[in-house]
Amino acid sequence: MRILCIGDVVGSAGCEFLLSELPKLRRFYNADFTAVNGENSNNQNGITPKSADIIFSAGADVITTGNHVFKKREIYDYLDENPYILRPANYPDSTPGRGFCTVDKGRYDVCVINLMGVVFMENLANPFRYIDSLLNGIKAKVVLVDFHAEATSEKIALASYIDGRVSAVVGTHTHVQTADERLLPKGTAFITDLGMTGPKNSSLGLCIEPIIQKFINYMPVRYSVADGACILCGVCIEIDEKTGKALSIERIQIE
Repeated sequence: MRILCIGDVVGSAGCEFLLSELPKLRRFYNADFTAVNGENSNNQNGITPKSADIIFSAGADVITTGNHVFKKREIYDYLDENPYILRPANYPDSTPGRGFCTVDKGRYDVCVINLMGVVFMENLANPFRYIDSLLNGIKAKVVLVDFHAEATSEKIALASYIDGRVSAVVGTHTHVQTADERLLPKGTAFITDLGMTGPKNSSLGLCIEPIIQKFINYMPVRYSVADGACILCGVCIEIDEKTGKALSIERIQIE
């Protein structure tokens, strides 16, 4: 089977580009399953039911998120009601939504786990210890982990820690696609960061001039999603659904 994993969608521009390009990508790769990180899909940061609906309409089977997931209160009920939009699993149980789901694809199940790092991030439950307890209860052979983290070392360490126990670990959050896609020794596909889906000539999808001024003057600025041509970043992973082992991983970048 083939899984598409698409990097952080930024604003309405990113949503529109995803809506245009993802159906074509699914056909080109003959993809069986698609996971999209949508935590920045609203123009004012975070995710809303409207932006989530666009991502699902584009062809996502599951939406993952990260540290911005709770920015908009209107998403709270949506997180509780829709089992296929996730927030990081290592948030407290009292927060809205769920951190993992299993999708029935007929002859096999796909489990998606959303997890967040703690280095330079929120002080959440230890992701290494948390994933241990979580994997003990998962029966699906095909398991995909979106690890939303800042530190490259933490992403690599976690992927190596669960190598062979999951099919793939894909990093999100930094919006810059890394060139280190590979198969780990025990059969887990890995990339440090998928990159983003949004305006290319920008700072992580945002208008770059206010960012420059922030670095120069250290004064508060108003951020907004940039205009212009967009880019879509992600990977296609081929997995043996009988064993759950990854067979290949290919980096994708569409302009």
